[in-house]
Amino acid sequence: MNKDQATGAAKQLGGKMQEEIGKLVGSKEQQAKGIKKQIVGNVQESVGDVKAAVKQVKNGK
Repeated sequence: MNKDQATGAAKQLGGKMQEEIGKLVGSKEQQAKGIKKQIVGNVQESVGDVKAAVKQVKNGK
C-alpha cells in the first residue's frame, strides 16, 4: 500500500464518519462535507492504485 492509497482510505473513513455524525445531529452541511471527503478520498486512493500498477509493470511483475 502506497501513501496515496493509505491517505485516500483514511479520508474516506473520516468522510463517512462526518456524514454519519451529520445525520445524527441533523446537519445537511456536515453530511455534504462528509460525502465530499469520501469522494476526494476515493479519487486519491484510485490514483495510488494506478501508481502501484505502474510500478508493478516497471518492475516486470
